[in-house]
Amino acid sequence: MDLLSKIRNVPNFPKPGIQFKDITSLLQDDGAYNHVIGLLADRYRGAGLTKVVGIESRGFIFGAALAHALGIGFVPVRKQGKLPSDCISRSYELEYGEATIELHTDALGKSDRVVIIDDLLATGGTLEASAALVRQTGATVYEIWVLIELAFLPGRAKLKGYDVHAEIVVDSE
Repeated sequence: MDLLSKIRNVPNFPKPGIQFKDITSLLQDDGAYNHVIGLLADRYRGAGLTKVVGIESRGFIFGAALAHALGIGFVPVRKQGKLPSDCISRSYELEYGEATIELHTDALGKSDRVVIIDDLLATGGTLEASAALVRQTGATVYEIWVLIELAFLPGRAKLKGYDVHAEIVVDSE
């Protein structure tokens, strides 16, 4: 299935000059969405994962479905102030400032082996911060999975030392 054809480009969103990759068109297509979840389940079945870590918010869409398919738990990484219990946090640079994400302190432990799920790899800041949080708990990052990688941006370079898999690689804007 040509998954890239299921992704809508929205010019000048969220600011002028950005070509936004809108995955809602893929999510609305039951065949395409189910195909992606099937690819995920096939890829990670038998990998010895104990949890799926999903990054707010689109990582939740794929990560929770994968956790269900594998019969394992789901752990959310959220923006600062959104999780209700004790958290560890990590700040990182954005193109336009700084952001902080959090993970519950009791969400993962040394025996956990996880895949981190998000929709897009662009500059890599969110994924790098998420992987650092997972490692801070003592858990092992088996792989980082994204639906789309914008290969013309430096995101993969920030994730050296991690195995990264992208279903769709976009080489130019």
